[in-house]
Amino acid sequence: MFLHSVNLWNLAFYVFMVFLATLGLWDVFFGFEENKCSMSYMFEYPEYQKIELPKKLAKRYPAYELYLYGEGSYAEEHKILPLTGIPVLFLPGNAGSYKQVRSIGSIALRKAEDIDFKYHFDFFSVNFNEELVALYGGSLQKQTKFVHECIKTILKLYKGQEFAPKSVAIIGHSMGGLVARALLTLKNFKHDLINLLITQATPHVAPVMPLDRFITDFYTTVNNYWILNARHINLTTLSVAGGFRDYQVRSGLTFLPKLSHHTSALSVVSSAVPKTWVSTDHLSIVWCKQLQLTTVRAFFDLIDADTKQITQNSKKKLSVLSHHFIRHPSKHFEENPAIISDLTGTSMWVPVKVSKWTYVAYNESEKIYFTFPLENHRKIYSHVYCQSTMLDTNSWIFACINSTSMCQQGVDLSWKAELLPTIKFLTLRLQDYPSLSHLVVYVPSVHGSKFVVDCEFFKKETRYIQLPVTHLFSFGLSSRKVVLNTNGLYYNLELLNFGQIYQAFKINVVSKCSAVKEEITSIYKLHIPWSYEDSLTIAQAPSSTEISLKLHIAQPENDSHVALLKMYTSSDCRYEVTIKTSFSQILGQVVRFHGGALPAYVISNMLLTYRGQLYSLFSTGCCLEYATMLDKEAKPYKVDPFVIIIKFLLGYKWFKELWDVLLLPELDAIILTSQSMCFPLISLILFLFGTCTAYWSGLLSSASVRLLSSLWLALKRPSELPKDIKMISPDLPFLTIVLIIISWTTCGALAILLSYVYYVFKVVHLQASLTTFKNSQPVNPKHSRRSEKKSNHHKDSSVHHLRLSANDAEDSLRMHSTVINLLTWIVFLSMPSLIYWLKNLRYYFKLNPDPCKPLAFILIPTMAVLGNTYTVSIKSSKLLKTASQFPLPLAVGVIAFGSAHLYRVPCFAFIPLLLHALCNFM
Repeated sequence: MFLHSVNLWNLAFYVFMVFLATLGLWDVFFGFEENKCSMSYMFEYPEYQKIELPKKLAKRYPAYELYLYGEGSYAEEHKILPLTGIPVLFLPGNAGSYKQVRSIGSIALRKAEDIDFKYHFDFFSVNFNEELVALYGGSLQKQTKFVHECIKTILKLYKGQEFAPKSVAIIGHSMGGLVARALLTLKNFKHDLINLLITQATPHVAPVMPLDRFITDFYTTVNNYWILNARHINLTTLSVAGGFRDYQVRSGLTFLPKLSHHTSALSVVSSAVPKTWVSTDHLSIVWCKQLQLTTVRAFFDLIDADTKQITQNSKKKLSVLSHHFIRHPSKHFEENPAIISDLTGTSMWVPVKVSKWTYVAYNESEKIYFTFPLENHRKIYSHVYCQSTMLDTNSWIFACINSTSMCQQGVDLSWKAELLPTIKFLTLRLQDYPSLSHLVVYVPSVHGSKFVVDCEFFKKETRYIQLPVTHLFSFGLSSRKVVLNTNGLYYNLELLNFGQIYQAFKINVVSKCSAVKEEITSIYKLHIPWSYEDSLTIAQAPSSTEISLKLHIAQPENDSHVALLKMYTSSDCRYEVTIKTSFSQILGQVVRFHGGALPAYVISNMLLTYRGQLYSLFSTGCCLEYATMLDKEAKPYKVDPFVIIIKFLLGYKWFKELWDVLLLPELDAIILTSQSMCFPLISLILFLFGTCTAYWSGLLSSASVRLLSSLWLALKRPSELPKDIKMISPDLPFLTIVLIIISWTTCGALAILLSYVYYVFKVVHLQASLTTFKNSQPVNPKHSRRSEKKSNHHKDSSVHHLRLSANDAEDSLRMHSTVINLLTWIVFLSMPSLIYWLKNLRYYFKLNPDPCKPLAFILIPTMAVLGNTYTVSIKSSKLLKTASQFPLPLAVGVIAFGSAHLYRVPCFAFIPLLLHALCNFM
C-alpha cells in the first residue's frame, strides 16, 4: 500500500539517495587505515587502590570514586600512605572506565624502574560510574565539582613530604578533558592546582551531538570563560586527536581555539605525533603504545630536578610538548641545548666537493667528518638536503663558520633536523646561513651495524613542484599528473587550491626503480601548514601507493600557506604522481561534518508532509497517503531560501539589533560558518537525505503498524470499527495524570516513551479494526457502496454521535502514519536521557535536571488526545486551517535553529501536534 503511492521515478530517487548515503557512511566507518597501534601490556597484575574520601563527600557523590593505580611491589608499598611521587589524575570520558589509566600508568612505572625510581609518577583515576555524559549533560557540572574535591584529596596524601606537590597534572579522555577545562570556571577553584592538562580525543569546540541544553550550556560556559580569560590562564594544555579512525569524535572538534595572546595551548592529530605516526580510534587512543610512550617521555622531561615535581616554567613545558608531539629532531630534550660543539679528537676529515653524495657506513673503525664547502655551491644551488638512516640521538650534522677545510668548533645543526620513521633529515636554505663556510656530516665508529648517509644540493624550482587539485565536481572523471624525472632524494609538491573540508582526493604515487638488490623505502608526508594534522605513508619501491587527501580543519581565510605532499624518495627510482577527486570521500566528509544535523532535516520534511495532509483535509475533506504528500510537499525551495535570506539580513546592523530585541537565538548557519563548516549546497544535500530518510522511516513505520495489527488479530478476537467516536474516553484523564506523575517523579523521557506506546497501541487497534471490517465486507461492490452511503448518511444526520466509516478510518490511518513518524523521532531524540536514567537508577530514582520534563508535560496529553482523534472529528474544526499553516514556518525554524542544536527539534515538532489535538475542541 505504501509503495503503491510512490511512482517508480521517486522510488528510484530514494534508492539512489540510499546508495549515496551508504558511500558516505562507508568512508566514515571503514575508509581509513588499519589500526597500527601496538597494544600496551602490564608487566605485573594491575591493582586499583580505592582512596577513602571524606564521608560528606562520599555521601554527596555516592556514584563516584577515586583510585590509585599500581602494580606488583609498587602497589604493595603504596598501600600505606602518604605518597612520595608526582601526582597525575586520569579522567575517563563518556561511558569510560577508571581502569583505562592502566596503560599509561604501567608504562610510566616501567620508565621509573629504568631510572631506579629517581623520579616516579603516582597515577590516580576517577570512577564516574561510566556515565553517558555525551548523551546527557546534566551531570557534567557535578563531575567537575567532584574532580575539584579529588584534587584537594590527592594533594593531602603528600602532606609532610620533603618534595610535596602543590598541583597535579591531568589527563582527560574524551569528555573527561572538557571536565578538566571546566574546573577553571568553578568559583572557588585555584588555577595553580593544575600544572598541566593533556586531553585525548576531547571535543573542545562543540558537542558531537547536542542532545540537550545542559550539554550546550556547559560548552558555552567553558569556552566563553577560556576565551574571555585567555590572558590570565597560564595552564599549558595539549589536545591530541585520533584522526580519521576516530569516527566518534572528529578531529576538527578537538582543536583548541587559537588566540594570538594565548600560546600555552597545542592541538595535534596522533598521525602527526613523532614516533607515533598512527591514527587511533576513540578507545585505542588511551592504550596505543606508541602514543603512551611519547606521553610518558614528555612527562619525565617535564620534571624539575630541584623540586622533583613537574616544572612551573610555562616556556619549558611548551618546549617539551613541542619536542615530543610536534617536531622531534631525533635528540633527547634539552632545555638549553649547546649550539656550539667541539669537533676535535682523533677523527678523519674528508672533503666532499660533489653536489650529490652517498656514504654507506658498516663496521667503521674510526670517526669521520665529511666536509662540504658551501662557497661554490651557493652560486648554483639554493638548498642542501641531508639524511641519515642511523636513528640514534647523537649529533650528526654541523656547520663551520669562516673555515678553510676543518674547524675545531661547529654549529650543531642536528637540533634543526627532523625525525621520520626510517630516516632523520635536514633541509637548509643556503641564503639563510651566509656566514657558514662548510657543512660537516659526522659518521661515528660503528660495529656490526649498517647505515646510509646522503646529501645533495639542489635548486628550489627543481624540487618544489606545483600540482593543482582537480575540481570538486569532476567526480573523479579527470585527473592531473606530475612526473618526477630527476634523481632527487626530496620533493615538495604544492597542492594548489586545496584548503576546504568538503574537498577530498585520491593521490596515486607510482615508483619505478632501476635494478637494485636491496629494498628501497619511500616516505610520503602530507603536510598541512595551518594545523598539526600531518599524516605519513610508507611505501616500498617499486610500487603503486594510494593516499587519501582530506582535511580535519579548513584553511583560515587570512592564511596563505599551501598544503604540501613531501616526498622522501630514492635516487634510484622515478616517481609519477596522479591526483583526482574522490566522490565517495566527499560524501564521507558530508556525513562526518554534518551527519549529526540529519534529524533536523528529517523532521523538516515530515512537517511539510504534515502540513500538506492537514491542508488537504481542510480543503477537500480527505487525507492523502504519507508518501504521496511527501513527494508533493517536501521541497527544499520551501525552506532553504528563507534560511539564506535570514542569514544575509543578519549581516546588517539594524536587522541584528531587531533580532536581539526579539531574543531570538543565533542562527545555526552562522555557527557553522564560524567553525568553517560550510559546504557548497550542503543544506540542499542534507534536505534530500532528509527526504529519503523520511520516506524509508515512513515505510518502516507503516509496515510495523500492519505487522503489529496482524499479530493483534492472531492473538485476540477480531475488532470492530468504533460505533461512536469519543475524543476523551473514561480512562484517558486517569492515564494522562499517571504519566505526568511518572514524568515528575522519575524521568520525562520515560513518560514520553510510555505515551508513545499508548498512541501506537491505539493506531494498531484501529488498523486491526479496519482490516477486520474489510475482510467482513461482501465481494459485491454495489452492496459495498450502498452500505458505505448508508453509513455516511447516518454520520451526517448525527451531530453528537459521529460514526466511523471505512473511508474515515483509512483517512485517519494516513494521518496517524505521519504523526507516528514525527513522534518516533521525538522519542528517539529524548532517549539519551532515559538511557542515562536507567543506568543510574540504583543511585538516583529521579533524574535531576531533566531535559525532557517540560516537553513531557505538554506532549503526554497531546498524544493521549491524538490517540483518540479521527479525521471525521476535525474536518469541521475552525482551527484546522490555522493548524495547516503552522508546519511550514516550523519546518524553516527546525533548519534555522535545530540543525546544530538537536534538543530544539522536538519543540518545533510538537507544536503542530498540539494544534492538531486542539482541533478536536474548537
